[in-house]
Amino acid sequence: MKLSLALLGLLASASAYTAPLMATKVLKSSTKSTKSKASSGPSGQSASAAAWAAAGPSTALPFATAPATLDGSMLGDVGFDPLGFSTTPVGPWFLGSTIPSQGVIGDLDWYREAELIHGRIAMVAAVGFIGPELFGTLPGNEWTGADAYSNTNPLEAFSQVPGLALIQIFAFMSFLEIKRLNYIKTEGRSYQPGDLKIGQGADRWNPFGLNYTPEEYEEKRLQELKHCRLAMVGVFGLAAQANASGMGVLEQIGGGLTIPEQVSKAGYFFPDGI
Repeated sequence: MKLSLALLGLLASASAYTAPLMATKVLKSSTKSTKSKASSGPSGQSASAAAWAAAGPSTALPFATAPATLDGSMLGDVGFDPLGFSTTPVGPWFLGSTIPSQGVIGDLDWYREAELIHGRIAMVAAVGFIGPELFGTLPGNEWTGADAYSNTNPLEAFSQVPGLALIQIFAFMSFLEIKRLNYIKTEGRSYQPGDLKIGQGADRWNPFGLNYTPEEYEEKRLQELKHCRLAMVGVFGLAAQANASGMGVLEQIGGGLTIPEQVSKAGYFFPDGI
């Protein structure tokens, strides 16, 4: 229940920065040219080998190189691909093929779709880790048990909440995923990665009345992408620390900022007996 409330709260803010067609046509044309570099190469040479053969310096990793598929034309591209994922042609598995064909989103757009979706989930998860300690948990009742939602450690709370609450969260997430997959099937190559039809633009749900200029909108898209990347790293650390300590985030921070009693005593830095 508390995770579903956090999801509803963050869904609007995260998806408000999705990419409408008005702001991304230029980037899309440059992205398509980037894809063509990866899909063609000298005779007998794979797309991956061709991309690495034309590799250039990486902005993110100055001591390394970036494949030719990452030429800086895509928003947020800083040449970070040490494992070469961008050199491998990919596409929606649910359309019957892992290799994209005409009219199907694929390659860098498909990787960007995965990055945005995973990043948004990570932002929701980060709120779920911190929110219950900041704002309190939901009250229980006779059916769920008085302490059903009282645990502020998300990893332990998962096994404490009623099964029907988990089904509710799963059903809501499934609904969002089905809508997203339908958008991809319907729009094909014209689909913009991460576009959930929320935010400014024609025929979109715009609950916050967003009306950015094209330049401002590109900046907001970049901000969302950076927050997604930060959240994916951060939530991994939150989960690992919660699993190791068994405590909530704020409880751990509070303990780390507490000065032990012996520190305030005179002679703390001297050996005992001196």
